[in-house]
Amino acid sequence: MFLSKLALLHFKNHEQRTVSFHKKINCFIGNNGAGKTNLLDAIYYLCLTKSYFSATDVQNIFFGKDFFRLEGNLTTPQGAFHVVYKLLGGKKKELLVNDVSVPKLSAHIGHFPAVMIAPDDNQLVLGSSEERRKFIDATISQVNIQYLEWLMAYNKYLAQRNAALKEFAEKKRTDKVLLESYNAQLSILGSKIYEARQTVIEQLQPIFNYFYSELSLEREKVSFGYLSQLSEKPLDILLEENLQKDLILQRTECGIHRDDLDFFIGTNKLKRFGSQGQQKSFIISLKLAQHQFISKAKGFHPLLLIDDIFDKLDNDRSRQLLNIVCSENFGQVFITDTDEQHILSELGNEAEIFSM
Repeated sequence: MFLSKLALLHFKNHEQRTVSFHKKINCFIGNNGAGKTNLLDAIYYLCLTKSYFSATDVQNIFFGKDFFRLEGNLTTPQGAFHVVYKLLGGKKKELLVNDVSVPKLSAHIGHFPAVMIAPDDNQLVLGSSEERRKFIDATISQVNIQYLEWLMAYNKYLAQRNAALKEFAEKKRTDKVLLESYNAQLSILGSKIYEARQTVIEQLQPIFNYFYSELSLEREKVSFGYLSQLSEKPLDILLEENLQKDLILQRTECGIHRDDLDFFIGTNKLKRFGSQGQQKSFIISLKLAQHQFISKAKGFHPLLLIDDIFDKLDNDRSRQLLNIVCSENFGQVFITDTDEQHILSELGNEAEIFSM
């Protein structure tokens, strides 16, 4: 996939900007606060209809304005596409592909895949299980539109079941027929999501192991595993067995919304025993594995977006990372850094440099 041109209007700290890109390596160089990361986020928006960094769209509007507009020219094996994303009045979203409105934003996911690597990704290791589930879901959703539909439906029924549990506590009366209905829907959807996650994680592991070995120059051994209550029992049985606990707590304690990933360095937990550099190497390897998994599934390379590329990496690992992403196994890459000489010393004339 190739992004040839990007135009921003009233997006974050860019009042107006248009950039044309190289087919391989593109580097945004400038001081902190210059807007380098915001360009990566604009690209991510066009691909996945949301910001990688901001929880709400309105936070991304240029100060004093009430809208932003992003547009890009993207080419995939399916053809050439002009993609426009607009946020109007601070709340109304509009997406157009080749001048045709896309009424359902979720239907856009997967057509223009992208993978972001950013400093805040350390929450994959240090944060809650929700961060790690987001990583799994973002990987699968870009190759399987059905998965995203299953996940959205599961979350809808989960919210309804939790609301019912609270209502039962208030009224001191349980509607078993209603619960059975929710349980049936959650069980069907949960088993599909569990199987999809299990399959993808098995496929990611050997790719991840390869990249970590390359990145670390085989200095240490790492691994990760999938944790799910559904590996022990089907969800319908778990929901039935935990009903009394759910009624007391007024929330659903079992299901794929409790899934997690376990990260190890050697036989120890990465979160406790891994250095910052080892944790960063682990996360980068996961993201590179995600990129290659999507590449194989889609038949073309996603865009790779790397923010603050040398953060917490020693010189050897930084050099290895650039060697990896500049290889033929990766397509178009976008990189941010504060030091142009650092980039030039590693890439020479192989990259297009954008000073900011």
